[in-house]
Amino acid sequence: MTAVTDQDNGNGNNNGNSNGGGSGKAAGDTSGRGRGGRWDDGLIARRAAAAEADEAGEAAPRAPAEDDAEPQVEAYVPSGGPLPPRLDALRELVGLSRARLDRDTLAEAGRVLDEAAARQRLSSRHTVIAVAGATGSGKSTLFNALAGAPISDTGLRRPTTSQPIACSWTDGAAGLLDRLAVPGRLRRRPHPGPAAFDEALQGLVLVDLPDHDSAATEHRDQVDRVLALVDAVIWVVDPEKYADAALHERYLRPLAGHAEVTFVVLNQTDRLPGEAADLVLDDLRRLLDEDGIALGEHGEPGATVMSLSALTGDGVPELREMVGRFVQDRTAATRRLSADVDAAAARLRPVYVAEGRPGLGERAREEFTDRLAEAVGAAAAGQAAEREWRRNAGRACGTPWLRLWRWYENRGLPGSLDRMGQALTPPEEELTARQRVEQAVRIVAGDAADGLPGPWAQAVREAAFNGAKGLPEALDELAVKAGAPGASKRGGGTEGGQGAAAPLGGTLGGRPAKPPRPKWWPAAVLAQVSMTLLQIFGGLWLVGQIIGVLEPGLVTPALIMLAGVVGGPLVEWSCAAAIRGPARRYGQDAERRLREAAAGCGRARVLDPVAAELVRYREVRERYVTVTEFSTTGR
Repeated sequence: MTAVTDQDNGNGNNNGNSNGGGSGKAAGDTSGRGRGGRWDDGLIARRAAAAEADEAGEAAPRAPAEDDAEPQVEAYVPSGGPLPPRLDALRELVGLSRARLDRDTLAEAGRVLDEAAARQRLSSRHTVIAVAGATGSGKSTLFNALAGAPISDTGLRRPTTSQPIACSWTDGAAGLLDRLAVPGRLRRRPHPGPAAFDEALQGLVLVDLPDHDSAATEHRDQVDRVLALVDAVIWVVDPEKYADAALHERYLRPLAGHAEVTFVVLNQTDRLPGEAADLVLDDLRRLLDEDGIALGEHGEPGATVMSLSALTGDGVPELREMVGRFVQDRTAATRRLSADVDAAAARLRPVYVAEGRPGLGERAREEFTDRLAEAVGAAAAGQAAEREWRRNAGRACGTPWLRLWRWYENRGLPGSLDRMGQALTPPEEELTARQRVEQAVRIVAGDAADGLPGPWAQAVREAAFNGAKGLPEALDELAVKAGAPGASKRGGGTEGGQGAAAPLGGTLGGRPAKPPRPKWWPAAVLAQVSMTLLQIFGGLWLVGQIIGVLEPGLVTPALIMLAGVVGGPLVEWSCAAAIRGPARRYGQDAERRLREAAAGCGRARVLDPVAAELVRYREVRERYVTVTEFSTTGR
């Protein structure tokens, strides 16, 4: 017997729209038929049934009340489990990554989210299973065997199936078939019989697909489109082409993560003699294992693999029973969506999973600060500040004659300290300072990006380089504000023979404030003045005796003058020893202030933006972990 179609009931003129619109029933949806193959869901149909019953002398069947009618289940019933939070995490992951990843990288994840949302808006009580296979594999014959009627054409002409044909066991599948773009004229109901009345198959929507290896390109496109939308698939292979590379490389291997919603059926076993069917089936399992498809053996989750003959019916009841249990489980759609999420996450793994533990540690931060301090000349500025302290002490506590000699020695010399502060910074020294800053930024950006996936490493480097723009000038300004003595000078000779670092952004204006004087300096100055007065007094006394103004007596004035001559250098030496510690501390404090200023500037302009990018990466990494945490395929 042939399956009853809508054309048989005079509905062939309808447009096939079965989404519950104005007509309420699609042309291709025969869900209103009763078990006797007649319409029984309309007023006219019920009156006709009552009239026939009266003519036969039987009691008219009671019209079902509104509460008795089966509802048209079109809404997806949210199921518990890990899928909803995984979809939410994937949605957040895509949203947070749009500014860092290109559109093509996120395209598959976006498609999965769109398809998941579309599937969840539709019936959760239906399971859509596609029957796919190669030319001549007998998939249409198996489709008819499961439906209990020759719904799909079979024959020697190839390709026999040119468009998807659907068979729905229960009502409410119109939205699902619309999503698959199955025309209304190709929507069927199983023929009244054991297959139609099988309670285990209630909720099944079976779709017969065109040949995946068809010579017609549009047929292959339809197969690819429908396979991306169905809840499960039955792959039908035959003994001749079960090892076809096109099948394994184009479909089975890429869909290895969908093993739990996959059936692989070896058809046409009636053509194999003896134990050949078992040998071919074992070889098929081997190929599937090489494809990475987990096999559902010994109660483990995975693909179902079996052999049968759709022509003779051998093994078809076993397959129908397996499909029935699969349909009644009501988890096929969830498992399919979960496998899609796994596949999308696997594709995104290279752009989210880092090698090792990337980040910006304390050591990298300290090294960056050291390089900036070196570039800004913090050590040289500290040494200059120490020398400035000692120079001031020498001026205050030194002998007048030595100070006069030093003034004369430095007066007008090109290399004098006073003229160095007014000299312009040589371009080559400025360039060297800038190169040090750039090197420091490159090194810290490389340390922060080390081990990060490509897009996030690039984002970290861009954040560092963008923040480094204007950093030399900012460091120069901070050096002035820090008031480090010697910062406005590019030379002067350190104790090690090196000059102070050149300004980073040009010549620093202004001179630093003089170092504060200790409280004991006035006493030292008074002592030095006293020694000088003793020298002058003793000298005048001796001169007076020589010219005869005073009475002769060389011992007393000589001792007084000698006390002044020896006491002056002794006071200067004592002061130099006393100021050694304070001068060193003052230089260290000047170096620390300039170092902290450089560190703060580098932190605000470079380290903080880099740290923000790393925080952003850790955030999306956490979302990615949530997406993959409850993976059902182990990916």
